Amino acid sequence: MLVDTYGRVATDLRVSLTDRCNLRCSYCMPEEGLQWLAKPDLLTDDEIVRLIRIAVSDLGVTEVRFTGGEPLLRPGLVGIVERCAALEARPRMSLTTNGIGLQRTAVALKAAGLDRVNVSLDTLRPDVFKTLTRRDRHKDVLAGLAAARDAGLTPVKVNTVLMPGLNDDEAPDLLAWAVDQGYELRFIEQMPLDAQHGWKRDGMITAGDILQSLRTRFTLAPEDDAARGSAPAERWTVDGGPHRVGVIASVTRPFCSACDRTRLTADGQVRTCLFAREETDLRAALRSDAPDAEIARIWKLAMWGKKAGSGLDDPSFLQPDRPMSAIGG
Repeated sequence: MLVDTYGRVATDLRVSLTDRCNLRCSYCMPEEGLQWLAKPDLLTDDEIVRLIRIAVSDLGVTEVRFTGGEPLLRPGLVGIVERCAALEARPRMSLTTNGIGLQRTAVALKAAGLDRVNVSLDTLRPDVFKTLTRRDRHKDVLAGLAAARDAGLTPVKVNTVLMPGLNDDEAPDLLAWAVDQGYELRFIEQMPLDAQHGWKRDGMITAGDILQSLRTRFTLAPEDDAARGSAPAERWTVDGGPHRVGVIASVTRPFCSACDRTRLTADGQVRTCLFAREETDLRAALRSDAPDAEIARIWKLAMWGKKAGSGLDDPSFLQPDRPMSAIGG
């Protein structure tokens, strides 16, 4: 098991497949992009599948989420999913994507064994989307969402970040749209993961702000703690159900005490937390022909040293030195 000194057990693995992305969201990276990882630094398809096999066979991982950057840019994605679905201890698999390209890949991903998707969409307004992402691809995201739903990659969850002065008035409209389309909407507090370090705590839209806005149009009833489990999102039923809306309040309502995640970066580093400043290298062990038992030992040791919290609730928090595109959301 991947257990830490606080008794938490990591059963949820987040795997970043690439640091590249075809959007330039203002809360993630600068308009000109970043210095991408060189191809030799990235894990190969075989290395990714091997690490996932070790995680699920030897370390107790039961959930795998493929992330990026934008994971649909990984040429071998469908093959990776198919190989992981064939593992004897088959994990439940999901994908976090910006939705561009999902229209043409949703059916293949479902056939390969992917269970569901999370799609990032921050606005219903094409002009605001272009401002936020610096790309004119709003209709492609909507088409990708519909394709995922039609392919059975459900529940389709929509991840939304509200930004002051841009889309902070859209929460009720977004929820009404998600209910109509059969998607589960999740609002995420903006986190300090942008490469340009432009995040400001005093300017962010908080969970409290989001809920206050939603309640101007909807009746929300909170789910109990037992239903939430280790999930990062607090959820509410909408107008008596069955639809739900979630809020991930990483900054104002940290949930570190229930965290069950371990992370692999695109270049083969273990991260015990999205906001960790330390990494443990598994790529070197892979490429030096270390046996599975040794790789598992290194991974266990990394997780044993996991800190109690992310530090986000500390006003003096310093942003990680690697942007979200290199770490995986």
